Amino acid sequence: MEKGDGEEIEKIENRIDQQRNSDKKVAKNMLISISVAIIPLVVLIGMIAFLFGPGQSFLMIKSANPIPEITIERLEFQDGKIVAFIRNTGPSDVTIAQADINDRIQAAAVEPGKNLSRLSVAKVIIPFIWNPGEPYEVGITTSDGIRFHKSIDAAALAPSPDIKQASLFAVIGTYVGVIPVMIGLLWFPFIKRLSRSKYTFFLSLTAGLLVFLGLDALIEGNKIASENVAGVFNGQMLIAMVSIISFLALLYVSEYLVDRANAGNNVQHKIFSDPQLTKPSSLTSSPSLHAQQQRLKQLSKPTIIALMISIGIGLHNLGEGLAIGAAILLGKVALSTFLIVGFTLHNTTEGLAIVAPLARANNKATIGRLVILGIIAGSPAIVGAWIGGFFYSPIAAIIFLAIGAGAIFQVAFSILTWISNNNDSKNTDPKNEADSKERSLPKKKAWLDLSSIVGFVAGMIIMYMTSLLVAS
Repeated sequence: MEKGDGEEIEKIENRIDQQRNSDKKVAKNMLISISVAIIPLVVLIGMIAFLFGPGQSFLMIKSANPIPEITIERLEFQDGKIVAFIRNTGPSDVTIAQADINDRIQAAAVEPGKNLSRLSVAKVIIPFIWNPGEPYEVGITTSDGIRFHKSIDAAALAPSPDIKQASLFAVIGTYVGVIPVMIGLLWFPFIKRLSRSKYTFFLSLTAGLLVFLGLDALIEGNKIASENVAGVFNGQMLIAMVSIISFLALLYVSEYLVDRANAGNNVQHKIFSDPQLTKPSSLTSSPSLHAQQQRLKQLSKPTIIALMISIGIGLHNLGEGLAIGAAILLGKVALSTFLIVGFTLHNTTEGLAIVAPLARANNKATIGRLVILGIIAGSPAIVGAWIGGFFYSPIAAIIFLAIGAGAIFQVAFSILTWISNNNDSKNTDPKNEADSKERSLPKKKAWLDLSSIVGFVAGMIIMYMTSLLVAS
């Protein structure tokens, strides 16, 4: 073996030793970091164990008997019986002793059993001949002698999950969700011809509509939380938390789509600014390049905003459909022509919110694309009616409403930001005569523009006035 080869081998061995020492050092530092992180947890667990053990006598802590709490989440009136869905929301296990209707004790069966551990659910089945339209109060008494009750103003037969009832809910969801949104989309040709200031007015009006919808969802969720969700679940805080998460998640998705569109537009600009690639022969010989150009062109900011509006309104209509289905299930709403007409007028403005950003999109808004956006926004009302009518849960209801509220606020935020960033002469349409007249006028900041303020206020007022036609 030559001397040079020996030196090379020695260098390799030294590098291997150095790598091993480095790996050991990293592992040692990681072990130290984990140990330091675990120490506070060990101390905390020890303190809790001390308080539940010898600490009670040492600190003279006297443990009182916890007060049981039963939440009656909903009542269903079925043929020849009333079913109460209950949950143990107290701090300890409870036993169901008896049930009563209007303060008269009735025979009852409890499924799966009378003993309920914390947060577990049960179904109390009470054989009883009830009369439609009459008020009833159902009481549940625990073995401790504490009675919990829930009242309903007018009894109504609970819908059964069959094809007939599912079709009825689908028709209701179509009338209150899909059709009104589609009607609102017919405003697109009108908004397309507006001048910049009038267009800003309608965009601001759209933001006002959406903010009202978001507030309406939060108020409806708070109402459900206060009436049907046990305090242990902290319904109001759950609504706030889910709304913020929904807002941030959709904001991230929206910004991701915008960044993707911008990156695509930059690539497109570089490609088509190259003289070699802008030759007719080059373009015609590359159909994939042409298809990519068309896809990138469709990803414009107004189109993305319109898509996010459709998603946000769809999530809102999911909660709205859920509320309608639950109201029918619980006997709180009677179907009527007036109710359908009220929801139609109220939700038609949602279609206007979708088409307003598309009026200034770079790509042409086809009928097919408008229909798809309308279906995204309106069809969740059908799904919501099915969920609310057949599988209603107050906790699920407030979660859906909170998701819808966060989505609506995110879209309103995107619209207002877009108005603020695009309220200048560079964003006017040179082919629009009204825009040409305004191009020479001095421009103000978006929210100093009277048309923006008036549009936002008008949107809120329109939604409030149409909401008066909908039974609460």
